[in-house]
Amino acid sequence: MPVSNDAPTHALKADSFGRILLVQGPEGPFVRRDLGATPLWLRLPAWWLARREARALKHIHGMADVPQLLDWNGRHLDRSFMAGDAMYQRPPRGDVAWFRAARRLLQQLHRRGVAHNDLAKEANWLVTEDGRPALIDFQLAVIGDPRSRWMRLLAREDLRHLLKHKRMYCRASLTPVEKRVLKRTSWVRDLWFATGKPVYRFVTRRILHWEDNEGQGPKP
Repeated sequence: MPVSNDAPTHALKADSFGRILLVQGPEGPFVRRDLGATPLWLRLPAWWLARREARALKHIHGMADVPQLLDWNGRHLDRSFMAGDAMYQRPPRGDVAWFRAARRLLQQLHRRGVAHNDLAKEANWLVTEDGRPALIDFQLAVIGDPRSRWMRLLAREDLRHLLKHKRMYCRASLTPVEKRVLKRTSWVRDLWFATGKPVYRFVTRRILHWEDNEGQGPKP
């Protein structure tokens, strides 16, 4: 999407992997992930994550309540803007309908062969202006055959993260089946907590100086 350099912009988020900008384009607002401000030593992983997001958004193009890919040129990733608030800003407390719709949204995503893979962060769940659930930030998304064991496992982890949010905000409505899903952890989760999680915490807190800030990146 060609946009003039002097187009009005508003920073939504900034971290070590780039800036997220709300850009006022000629056809309305859109969201841009700008890698231009990324430190040199992080440009390769930042590019890899943005490319991964672009591939996932292209794969699910046309699906409702997810961003639509507008452009990816290796420096900017442009996606459609969805008006709403992050889950932690507007919690769906006691909203059974919201969580039912969120589960249907996940099912649609998984049927298309995509696992989000980062739904523990409330910042990646939106409550839209009219109260619907929506998903953003597909940097860690995985694409594959939805019938494969690996993709079914990742889909189950996506669901577990949604149910953890439901336990937080709508605990009374958890069904017996959902409670069993929450209790049954997978080897992927156990391996992550035993190996990946300590490394992630060291890199984000000691090297990048991030705080546990709802996935918003480093605090000022």
